[in-house]
Amino acid sequence: MSKDTINNNIKTKNPDGFRTVIVIPNYNGLRFLDDCMKAIDAQTVDHFVTLVIDNGSGEEDTKWLKSWQEKDSVHRKLILNKENLGFSGAVNQGIRFAMEHNIEFTLLLNNDTKVAPDFVEVLENRMDKDSKKKVFAISSKMVKMHDPSIMDDAGDQMTVLGWQFQRGLDESSSLPRWNTESEVFSACAGAAMYRTGLFEKVGLFDENHFAYLEDIDLCYRAQLYGYKVLYCPEALVHHVGSGTSGSKYNDFKVRLSARNSLYLLYKNLPLFMVILNIFPILAGYLIKILFFTKKGFFKPYMEGIFEAFGKFKTLKRAKINEVPPMRYLTLELRLIAATFEYASRLMRRYSPKARG
Repeated sequence: MSKDTINNNIKTKNPDGFRTVIVIPNYNGLRFLDDCMKAIDAQTVDHFVTLVIDNGSGEEDTKWLKSWQEKDSVHRKLILNKENLGFSGAVNQGIRFAMEHNIEFTLLLNNDTKVAPDFVEVLENRMDKDSKKKVFAISSKMVKMHDPSIMDDAGDQMTVLGWQFQRGLDESSSLPRWNTESEVFSACAGAAMYRTGLFEKVGLFDENHFAYLEDIDLCYRAQLYGYKVLYCPEALVHHVGSGTSGSKYNDFKVRLSARNSLYLLYKNLPLFMVILNIFPILAGYLIKILFFTKKGFFKPYMEGIFEAFGKFKTLKRAKINEVPPMRYLTLELRLIAATFEYASRLMRRYSPKARG
């Protein structure tokens, strides 16, 4: 096949020359949509398409979204699902759209966000600096919508305890550590850019997760296969948080988070790493059980744990046998380092100076 033929095929699949597709899952999020879309319309570049995946919302959301899409059918696309496919199922539809149309980057964005005017441009430029195409995902600097001086997320980390945590959560957004690019374990899928072509090698989000920790599972797999995940502080986004679930803790969220935390360990850890980390992992889950018991969520947390054990056989594991052992050892050191990072954060938060 000649080079001209290849180029013609690409143009046919992507006639408008879009570099990025912004994928926004929505479930009864009408109260956020206007602000979210106005911020997208104000971007410094326009070579992107916005695709909203609605997960069976009510009539008011559907009506608003249809009107929004009709005003610019080239740059605005809409998929209306009849039922709630969860975060994973919805964004996978967006990723497949990007793959089918040869769109270089897929940008996942929560509906309860407002991005800075140069958000898309900054992320694309950072991806362009990666000439070897080893960066799978880039996490943005997420700050609190109600108070931008407070951090919401600076990329996510995972510990040897089996816990995951948001870097920077509730700390000052002006601190140097949150304004410095760094490599992280996972990009928060609430506002992150992915290199579309690498989904063919890494795979899509696991729809068994439905929602919660699916982004950490995906980035875990990407790193096992030799790719990187970065935090880019220049890409700024304001975030409400828990816009769909409605609260930090509830039965649904606690159950799925407990279940999915075991899913990602089962799918991505070989036996020797399970043995190596078994005591920290058991200690981590014991602490979580005590924590959620105190919060009044013992039952949903344990339901999630038992559900996970019952469904392990239905899950697709990473290609563990193809991962070099040294890569696992490198990840092990990063898990240990993240554990100390988390402990340091707790010390900063609960120190007498912080309380004062």
